[in-house]
Amino acid sequence: MSQPSAPSAQVTAAEISRIAGVTRATVSNWRRRHDDFPAPSGGTDSSPLYDLEEVRAWLASRGQHTAATPSGELRTILRLREPADAGISDLLLLVLAAARRPADDLTGLLALPDDDLVKQVNDAAAAVADVVPDTEPVRFTANDTAVLRALLLCVRDEGPQTALGVLADRELEDSAASGAYLTPAPLADLLARLIPGSPARVLDPACGSGTLLTAAAAHGARELYGQDSLPVQARRTAVGVSLAAGEGAGVTVCTGDSLRADAFPGLTVDAVLCNPPYGDRDWGHDELAYDPRWAYGFPPRAESELAWVQHALAHLGPGGHAVLLLPPATAGRASGRRVRAELVRSGALRAVIALPAGASVPLHIGLQLWVLQRPEPGGPERKSVLFVDTAADTATASAAAGHGATTATARTRGSGRTASPDWEGITARALGAWRAFGDNPDRFEGEPGVAHAVGLVDLLDDVVDLTPARLVRASRAEVDPAALSAEADAARRGLVEAARSLARTAGHHLWSAAASRAREWRTATASDLARGGALTLLRTQPDSARTRAAQAAGGATGGGGEAATQAVLTGPDIATGSGPTGDPTGLHDDTAPVIAVGDVLVRAVASADGPMTRVAGEEDAGALLGHHIHLFRPDPERLDPWFLAGFLGAEENIAGASTGSTILTVNPGRLRVPLLPLEEQRRYGEAFRHVHELRAEARRAILLAEETARLLVSGLTGGQLLPSRVTSEKRGRGDKSAH
Repeated sequence: MSQPSAPSAQVTAAEISRIAGVTRATVSNWRRRHDDFPAPSGGTDSSPLYDLEEVRAWLASRGQHTAATPSGELRTILRLREPADAGISDLLLLVLAAARRPADDLTGLLALPDDDLVKQVNDAAAAVADVVPDTEPVRFTANDTAVLRALLLCVRDEGPQTALGVLADRELEDSAASGAYLTPAPLADLLARLIPGSPARVLDPACGSGTLLTAAAAHGARELYGQDSLPVQARRTAVGVSLAAGEGAGVTVCTGDSLRADAFPGLTVDAVLCNPPYGDRDWGHDELAYDPRWAYGFPPRAESELAWVQHALAHLGPGGHAVLLLPPATAGRASGRRVRAELVRSGALRAVIALPAGASVPLHIGLQLWVLQRPEPGGPERKSVLFVDTAADTATASAAAGHGATTATARTRGSGRTASPDWEGITARALGAWRAFGDNPDRFEGEPGVAHAVGLVDLLDDVVDLTPARLVRASRAEVDPAALSAEADAARRGLVEAARSLARTAGHHLWSAAASRAREWRTATASDLARGGALTLLRTQPDSARTRAAQAAGGATGGGGEAATQAVLTGPDIATGSGPTGDPTGLHDDTAPVIAVGDVLVRAVASADGPMTRVAGEEDAGALLGHHIHLFRPDPERLDPWFLAGFLGAEENIAGASTGSTILTVNPGRLRVPLLPLEEQRRYGEAFRHVHELRAEARRAILLAEETARLLVSGLTGGQLLPSRVTSEKRGRGDKSAH
C-alpha cells in the first residue's frame, strides 16, 4: 500500500510576490489575466492561500526564477513541517551551533548527503544543549533535512539573528502567545548606559526576547542572567544573548514567573535591567504578602510595578544599580504612595526620566525610566532625586541653549510627532543630566524645564508624586530672560514669514467660473477603474492570528524584521499633514503594502477633521500603509494622481461612498472619478495641488501663531518678559480717544 504524499505548503499572495521577486500588484495582475494561474487551495475569498508547488511549477513554466531569500525559504518550509518533526527548540540550538562555525564549514555541511548531514547537526546541536532552557535531547531525522538545509543556508547568508527571528516568530504563532513586545534597541542601549561603570553581572527578570541583556553584553557584561514566563521567549533570549555575548560569556536563562518563582534566589548582581509587564493585578499579591523582598513596603494589588522595583533591588549588591522601564502612573498613583515614600526616604530612588510618547509600547503614553541604587551601609547620604523630562517642551530646552530659531521652525511639523523618537537627542539629554548629577548631586544645576534635582524633603509630601514633567516645570523661572526673548522673537519672525507665504499662495487665481450651468461629466467608480487596470486598490489586512504572533514577538515581520524599522502612515497623518508617525508593531509585510511616490491615500473613516486624501511624496515613500487607509495606485499613463486625489476626497463623493451612522466608513470601490483626457486631468490636478499647498501654508501659520502666543504667555507669567511700555501707552491713548 502506497504512503500518502506529504501535503504541500500553502502560501499567500504576498509570499508569492517574495518568491517571484515581484510586487503584490503584479501577482494580482497574474491572477486576473492568466487563466492557468493556480486556483486557491485554501484560505478565504479575501485572503486566499495557494499550493506552493503549483505556484512554483507555474512560475517555472513562465521562466520566472525564484527570488526568495533564505529567510523566506526557511519560513515557507517551517509552515510545511508536520507537528511530529523536529521542534523549534532543537532548531534554535542549531542556530547557535551554526553561528559558531565559519561560513566555509556551513557550505561543507550543506554539501553532505542527508544521512551525514543529520548526524553532523545532531552532534553540533547537542554540544550547545545546555544553553537553551527546558530542551529535550536533540534528535533530528531524515524527515528534517529540508528545514535543516534551509536553516543552515539562512545562517550562512543572512546571519544567525535573522534565522533566530524566523524560528521565534513561528513558535510564537504555534503557541498563540501574546502580550510580549520588543524593547526598541536604542531604548535598550539607553537603559544599559544609565548603569554607571562597567557591571560584569547583569540580570533581567522579565527578559522577553533578550534585548536588554544583549545591550548589557554590548557594554561589557560577561555574566548574564534572564528569566521569562514564556518558554519561547526564554529560549530565544538564551540563544540570542549567547550569540551577542560570544563564547567567553556566561549566559543563564530560565523559564518561570520571577515574582512567584524566582529562578535565582540568593543571586547578587551588579546591575538589573528590566521592562516588566504593566498593570498585572494577578502578580501574586495574596501569596507573597510576607516575602522578604518587600523591604520598602508591601506593594498594593494594583502596584505590580512596585513589586518589580523591589525584586530588582533585592538582587543588587550594595551600591548596585537597577534601571526599569515603567508606566507613568507608577509615579503618582495614590495606592503606591507609601512604597514610593520609602524608596525616596531611603535613597534607593536616584532618578526618574520621562520619555516621549512612542518610545516603546504602549505607544500612546510617555513611559518613564526609574534609576535605583541599593543603599550601602555607611554610604553617602542621599539628599535629592534627579528628574529629567526628555519629552519636555523643545522650545524650553532650546531657549536655555540659545537655539530659539531652530525650535520655532521645528514646531511647525504636522501634529508635533515624528515618525520615530529622536533617540540621539533623548539619549544625550538623559545621560548628560544623569552623569552630571552623579558626579556631584549636591551642586547639580540642571537645565530649566528639562532636568532638576529635588530635595527629599520637598518630595515627601502627602502625595509623593514623582512625575518629572511636574517637578522640572517648577524650575521654569530659571530660564534665561534673554534666551526666551530671542526665541519668542524668532517665533514671531517665523509667523510673519508664514503669513506672507500664505498671502502669496492665496493670491494665485487658478480658476474661473463655469458657464451658466455647472459642468457635468461621465464618471466611473474606483472598482470599475481597478477592473480596467487604470488603478490598483490596496489596503492593509486586518489583524489575524499570524500578525498577532508577529506582534507578540516584538513586531518582527515576515521579511526578517524590516517592518520593525519602517514608519507607518496613519489616518491622523493624512488629516494633520504630518509625516508617517505610526508604529510598525503588529504589521506584517504580508499584509501591509509599502507606499510609493504618486500613490493616492484615502482615509477609511470619514470626518471633517482635515483632508481625506493625500498624494504620497518622497517623504512617504517606503512607509508601510497603516490600518484604516485605502491606497489607490494609479497607472500614470491613464490617471493623474492629483486629479484622482482631488475628486476622491470631495465632500459629496466621500458622503456618497460612506456607510454607518456614528462612524462613517468609506467604501473605496464606490468612490467616483470623472472620465477625462489625461491632459485635462493634469489641469485639474495642478489646481488641486495648489489647494493642498494653500492648506499646508495655513496650517503652518496657525502652528506658528500658537507657538508665538505660548512663548509670550510663558515669558510674561514666568517673569522673563515684561510688557512693552510703548504698547501700554498706545492702549492708553486709544482708551482716551474712545472717551
